[in-house]
Amino acid sequence: MDADVFAWIAEEGSLAARMGSDLVKRSISSSVLTGLNPTTFDASNPITLFIIQLFIIIVFTQGIGWAFSFIRQPKVIAEVIGGIILGPTVMGRIPGFTNAIFPTQSLSYLNLIATIGLILFLFLVGLEVDLGVMKRNGRASALISAAGMILPFGLGAGIAVPIYHNFVDETKTTFGHFLLFVGVAISITAFPVLCRILTSCKLLDTRVGVIVLAAGVGNDVVGWILLALTLALVNASSGVVAVYVLLCAVGWSIILLWPIKKVFRWLARRTGSMDGHGPTPMMMVFTLLIVFASAFVTDIIGVHPIFGGFIAGLIIPHEGGFAIALVERIDDLVSMLFLPIYFVLSGLQTNLGLLNTGKDWGYIILISAVAFSGKFIGCAGMAKLMKYDNRECGAIGMLMSCKGLVELIVLNVGLSAGIIDQRLFSMFVVDALILTFITTPFTLWIYPERVRTRITSERGSRAPKDGEKRAAGLHILTGGSGGREYTSKFLVILQKIEHLSAVMLVAQMLEPPAVKSRKPPAISDRALMKASSGKLSDGDISDESATTSPYHVPSELPALNEEALPTTTAPGAALRIDALKLIELTGRTFSVMQSAEKDQLLLTDDALQLFRQFGRLRGLEIDPHIMIVGLESYASAVAEHAEALGSELVLLPWTIPVVSGSQALIDPSPSVADREGLPSSALSPYESIFGADTQGSPMYSHFLRRVFSECPTDVALFVDRGFGSSSSFAPGAGQHIFLPFFGGPDDRLALRFVAQLCRHANVTATVVRIEKTDGIDSHDSNISETMQAHQAALQSNQLTVGPTSTTHPDNTNRLASDTADNIAWTYFTSPTGSHVSLVESALKRITFWSTKCPTPLSHALELADSLIKDNNQDKTWRPLIVVTGRGRRGAAINHGQELTKLLSDKGQNPNVGAELRKTVGDAATGLMLGGGEASTASYLVLESGAGKAK
Repeated sequence: MDADVFAWIAEEGSLAARMGSDLVKRSISSSVLTGLNPTTFDASNPITLFIIQLFIIIVFTQGIGWAFSFIRQPKVIAEVIGGIILGPTVMGRIPGFTNAIFPTQSLSYLNLIATIGLILFLFLVGLEVDLGVMKRNGRASALISAAGMILPFGLGAGIAVPIYHNFVDETKTTFGHFLLFVGVAISITAFPVLCRILTSCKLLDTRVGVIVLAAGVGNDVVGWILLALTLALVNASSGVVAVYVLLCAVGWSIILLWPIKKVFRWLARRTGSMDGHGPTPMMMVFTLLIVFASAFVTDIIGVHPIFGGFIAGLIIPHEGGFAIALVERIDDLVSMLFLPIYFVLSGLQTNLGLLNTGKDWGYIILISAVAFSGKFIGCAGMAKLMKYDNRECGAIGMLMSCKGLVELIVLNVGLSAGIIDQRLFSMFVVDALILTFITTPFTLWIYPERVRTRITSERGSRAPKDGEKRAAGLHILTGGSGGREYTSKFLVILQKIEHLSAVMLVAQMLEPPAVKSRKPPAISDRALMKASSGKLSDGDISDESATTSPYHVPSELPALNEEALPTTTAPGAALRIDALKLIELTGRTFSVMQSAEKDQLLLTDDALQLFRQFGRLRGLEIDPHIMIVGLESYASAVAEHAEALGSELVLLPWTIPVVSGSQALIDPSPSVADREGLPSSALSPYESIFGADTQGSPMYSHFLRRVFSECPTDVALFVDRGFGSSSSFAPGAGQHIFLPFFGGPDDRLALRFVAQLCRHANVTATVVRIEKTDGIDSHDSNISETMQAHQAALQSNQLTVGPTSTTHPDNTNRLASDTADNIAWTYFTSPTGSHVSLVESALKRITFWSTKCPTPLSHALELADSLIKDNNQDKTWRPLIVVTGRGRRGAAINHGQELTKLLSDKGQNPNVGAELRKTVGDAATGLMLGGGEASTASYLVLESGAGKAK
């Protein structure tokens, strides 16, 4: 016995030595330089051919996917078609192509990698299955899911009879096994592809999207269970063995879903992986071990390794964003590397050339018609019974008929198990392609944007109607200034953690004033007696009882602000801030999961939670919100959210920190650069955003312009130039505001908002009304070449939303606007005692000036420089904030000629000036790019929603 063992060891060692010698010999002596053909398969070094195959597969499938994206088809369609083209149907007909690129000997390596990817993909599918979605939609989702399984399964069993007798070798496959397989293939819904179709069609937050997602979860779970049952029956040699296989599968599922799941959750909590920061490296290793151990168990008991991966996905907790973070780490690798290999392997087994008779295509039509009608009638009919309208029923039935990748997996499993042959496999692949291809266009046709019911609108709008405002007393807040004098409902867009400092500053200035007086809480005599004696009788404390007297009793605490407003304001006028975080909705798995788990994201998002805690500390009501939409829908999402919440003003932060204290970085003209000893190519912060070398990159500024254009409410853009950087100031420092008032609806809004900010005890303001006199002629024909370049850049359409130039009112509207300007100015500058209490104390902290000059923009620039210099000398003041109206619509003064000359004289890049003008307006652009101290200030640019198209 010992001799045999030693002989076996010696033989194996000799074999290993020979293989190692061959490998070393090849790697050293064989290369393309010695005439080696890299496509020649060599089992000792398969990596060379594998890289060629991988490159062809990825480039081919991704290229077709990119082309199909223009017709809004899911990527799985392109990948399946790409696999078919690379297979014997098309490319395989080229002599020598298959033997050179996909030789039979190499397919085992591709199959191994594809199986690993398929296990991970089914793990991700299990992760996407959130049973909480079904629980939240309860009865409707369960009934629609059941109807979408029972009716098509029955119809599939019906057509299985003629298919079996015409296309199946009855000596190899029993009718019972085949019937069960066809029923599963006809009734299953491609849940992963369904999620991506809902994403691309923007249906995730609609009534249809929510119910389809919930019904798809149940359909998915039941479908995989039925497929596991089918494989157990097929792989078992007898009925008793089949029972043992099923019992083992059920037993392993119970072990995973109960004790292992509890251990996994305990370990995830102990490692801090469920605290919102994602799984630790140890948890990643533990998770992958569970996935492949589960795949190993389900494989050896006679089911299929992919079921092990699916069951492992069901035990992953979704709390704290753990599941989303886990998917984010492995999703791209699976979808971009492993799955394309699997699709190509399926394509290599699909030969449409075998479908060369009318009977074949007749049965393809029959299979497709039965699969579609069963799903559509079952799901749409049940939805109609659940009181959904006709369009919603049609969309539900259409979406639930989607097949795609899941049916392809089912077909491959059936092919490998010998249930179907290559011809029948190809027929069902065509059926899957047809049904998946028609899902998106027919869904958009049945359920267009105009008839969709969003969940947010179903929950009800908080926007009060005019009658409700009057009943609440809010109409008194629109007083003598001609507009709303108190803004109480804000929507803050909080995209990045860097935006927190800017929005916190504005929120702090908006916080309610301190009460005039307050009495501190006192300890009762009964509590003192109980603490001193250890007991307390039920009767009153007698004169002989021990008493304790405090050394000092403050009857009242003085108000922090003696000029504070009364605590009784108009009913319903309490300040409320809604903070909105926008997250991009992509086709990735974790993005779809984010959309279904918004509640978890609200609890784990750092920026929203920090801002909410800040609000609690400052006495502000802050409600966090998350919207997950496509990048192109960000602006419309803000507009819809503002309207649904009844917001009066949308606040957009834009952090552009000062690069340096050097003036050359603010005013990059050659003369200044030479004087500072810096290269003339030094760029301003705005140059880095809008410069010629970065055309197409300032997507955030494009988003800002779209919000200004599409949002029906007032909009404020806070350009943060110092509060989010390293600027420092003394604790309790005051805030001074400068408002150059040129006139127009935006400037009137800015004037009223400055008055509201100055209700805070630490906020003061300087407001200067600047009127234009005759001077610069806007029609002057003596224009330099640089000025012409600035004008041409402004007229270009680079990332422009709305008109490229500022619009000004005609004579009639100008008269009305001038009258409104005079009313507002007279109201705020009139003697004290003639205002409502909401404004009275604020006006005591505002200094009003009025002036006239031929160059209003240059004059405003000089005033801003003077204020900033004086402000910066005292560290008890925060950096100055300049407030302006955007003035892109209905501006009272045309700054175009003066601004063009100013930018030209300063040597500014025409692209920078033009794009900044389109974003913040002419007045703010002149102050930002005019050079000097004003270029370092922060800006609050407002645009009135009055007159916007709803």
